[in-house]
Amino acid sequence: MRTAGATATSDRADDVGLKSALIAYHLRVGWWSLLVFLSAGLVLESLHAFKIGFYLDVGMESRRLMWTLAHSHGTLFAVLNIAFAATLWMAEREPARSWVIASRCLVAALVLMPGGFFLAGLFIHGGDPGVGVLLVPLGGFALLAGVLAVALGLAPGRK
Repeated sequence: MRTAGATATSDRADDVGLKSALIAYHLRVGWWSLLVFLSAGLVLESLHAFKIGFYLDVGMESRRLMWTLAHSHGTLFAVLNIAFAATLWMAEREPARSWVIASRCLVAALVLMPGGFFLAGLFIHGGDPGVGVLLVPLGGFALLAGVLAVALGLAPGRK
């Protein structure tokens, strides 16, 4: 039979395990994503350097813009995931439920917003971005929800 003290100790161990798992996960996600999106930036620079028509032709302004936005947002969100891991590591309190929500939202934003921009540039229609652009606002809402969840998780007196 478990005593109240044993349950509290077990819950604390679970919280420490969750905190460590979230930190490790967001470090992996952040650094691998950073590698992917920085590599995408090098590809975009190469498309410029070699004057590739499907990227640089006059009617491809939308593609250039969408892919540049995918690269820049992906890079920023990768760094944000690393910052989230650092925030968790430095936070004195154990993980709040809101941090698990924040974790899911930040990863969703990392996938949805740059992915939406990339798909929008991949399938352009008469100079307009493709339907993939509809993922962008979903990524924006996920980002806002994730940032709010982190802020709530760090608020005094919250668990």
